[in-house]
Amino acid sequence: MVIPPPVRPPRIIKYLKPYVLKMHFTNKFVSAQVIHTPTATVASSASSQEKALRPSMESSRDVAAAAKIGKILGERLLLKDIPAVSIHLKREQKYHGKVKAVVDSLREAGVKLL
Repeated sequence: MVIPPPVRPPRIIKYLKPYVLKMHFTNKFVSAQVIHTPTATVASSASSQEKALRPSMESSRDVAAAAKIGKILGERLLLKDIPAVSIHLKREQKYHGKVKAVVDSLREAGVKLL
């Protein structure tokens, strides 16, 4: 007689926080991307390296550029029907400066933060 393994509920992380915002800052550029964690794919991204955004920005690395990247990313997320994201900060990232600019502009664009 074969005993089947117990039925386990699916991981709750997949349902609570499927989309995660990750930000990367270099000395020259600002980039942010939203990752769909169950499939490990990039749902949407924005960067100050994009050719379409370069003429509209004075600098590609300051707080104003980070705010613009957050606004554009928020608009792209709403176009793809992604209403909410959670934030993943690295250990050295504090919630001020460029990080705060990206998060606040995402919030102003209409994306909810978990």
